[in-house]
Amino acid sequence: MSQPKKSFNEIIQGETPVLVDFHADWCGPCKMMAPILEQVSKELQEIKIIKVDVDKNPQAANAFRVQGVPTLILFRKGEVLWRQSGVVPAHLLKTTLQSFVVKA
Repeated sequence: MSQPKKSFNEIIQGETPVLVDFHADWCGPCKMMAPILEQVSKELQEIKIIKVDVDKNPQAANAFRVQGVPTLILFRKGEVLWRQSGVVPAHLLKTTLQSFVVKA
């Protein structure tokens, strides 16, 4: 039996850090971020990465005052830990995110 999908709020409330990529299909810089996020997700499996299309989910974008895309927001337990708008190079994104990973 499959588990029901978790809501956006349930996902960002968890213990696991969640990086939310607020993006749009028409956005050139967002397309540049896609392979960077894919690379970082493979290298940093301690962080969950999800994508939110601002055109399909304007309420989520408005709730977090996303005014430009791409906007990356890192959450843990519902709190914003870090936020950045625009393209972020892979090495810089990885280094930044690593600083928020809880060492076991």
